[in-house]
Amino acid sequence: MAFESVKKQAAEYAVEKAIGYISREPQKNIFTILNFLEKVAVIPEHINIVRSLKNHFQDNLPVMEQAQRIVCNPRMLSNAINSWVINGTFLGRSKREKISSEMGVSVPCLILIDPTSACNLRCEGCWAGEYNKVDRLEPELLNRIITEARELGIHWIVLSGGEPFCYPYLLEIAAEHTDSVFMVYTNGTLIDEKTADRLAELANLTPTISLEGWRDSTDARRGAGTFDKAINSMDLLRERGVFSGASLTVTTKNVYELFSDEFIDFLIEKGIIYIWSFHYIPVGRNPNIDLMITPEQRLWLVKRIRELRKNKPIFIADFWNDGEYTKGCIAGGRQYFHINAAGDVEPCAFVHFAVDNIKGKSLKEVLLNPFFKAYQKEQPFNDNHLAPCPIIDAPASLRRMIKDCGAFPTHPGAEQTLEGDIAEHLDILSCRWIKLANEFKDGNVRVGKKAEGDILSYR
Repeated sequence: MAFESVKKQAAEYAVEKAIGYISREPQKNIFTILNFLEKVAVIPEHINIVRSLKNHFQDNLPVMEQAQRIVCNPRMLSNAINSWVINGTFLGRSKREKISSEMGVSVPCLILIDPTSACNLRCEGCWAGEYNKVDRLEPELLNRIITEARELGIHWIVLSGGEPFCYPYLLEIAAEHTDSVFMVYTNGTLIDEKTADRLAELANLTPTISLEGWRDSTDARRGAGTFDKAINSMDLLRERGVFSGASLTVTTKNVYELFSDEFIDFLIEKGIIYIWSFHYIPVGRNPNIDLMITPEQRLWLVKRIRELRKNKPIFIADFWNDGEYTKGCIAGGRQYFHINAAGDVEPCAFVHFAVDNIKGKSLKEVLLNPFFKAYQKEQPFNDNHLAPCPIIDAPASLRRMIKDCGAFPTHPGAEQTLEGDIAEHLDILSCRWIKLANEFKDGNVRVGKKAEGDILSYR
């Protein structure tokens, strides 16, 4: 333990010095540091990571522009690197793998936690809209979970809800765990100047603000005035150098709007560093299968986001089209899982079934639950990693795991994904997507977009 502590302190000191060096002249000095790291790295995997970073930066103007954007806040960048890279990857990964070997199940790299189900909005189709609104995790319990996570080598905590900024202890929790980094999904309406000032002081919590597109699209789903409040929050965070992201729910109605050059450029202008793209899933409040993107739209999104990554100085993660990078589904404890505000331990934010609860149990104990074991046994759910998700890409597998494990629904109505019209639609849509994804993988289909809709062309 003493040796690990020395390595951690040495690494953190090196990171602090390197960031100060890069901040002065990022385009030049970043390669100096990467060349040095490549020479001193001992583990082959770490050498490959450094070389991959060099290739990623080389002759890539948008990436270099992104680097210049994030060095504006050296302290926050330092905290992020220490938590994600040093503690989470270089030191934490070996610890997690050792514990995983001893336990016989995966130890994930992140946990998604809902501190509260309370929310100040009532968004149409909210994935969490049917949870009990009075549920919340007491601060003692939340602190215990984060502490036990750190002991397992997990330093990345993602918070959702409900609305996390409705949780009165949110910033106290972040202040108490300075060696963890927090990403918070928020509607962005409760971040005022005082909160933004505090976030700048903490420098270990990054808000991820939800949008549906421009003002009309966002307000139609989230309520009048929501867009302007969210954008004001982005301005407050940008002015203080607080890293922020955007969470985009992609539907049949807004897919082209969200990923237009104009909207992406607008987010960059507002200081957004990263984007999480989530395809609409028919769970929660008033599930609507008509909002699920079509296979043709999904294939267009695959190509479009790859183009944006080459041309825009912003990081974009696309759930679930990025399964090729994660080698399939990451849920069920493989790389992440979800604890809702009632303490129920769910395999995924969108799979509202559980067999265990964190209250009265340790993190290690709940990771051993049979539902997670079933997930990890069946992963990947499809050979083609463009179809990673058991909800929308392998619904028969999800139904089988829930039945075999005796998993219970964590709110009324959760069973809708397993039966009736929604289940039938998921079966049909998954078959259509698998066919199209396989053709795309084999190079037999190209995809483009006309103003009035989708167009596919076959070789």
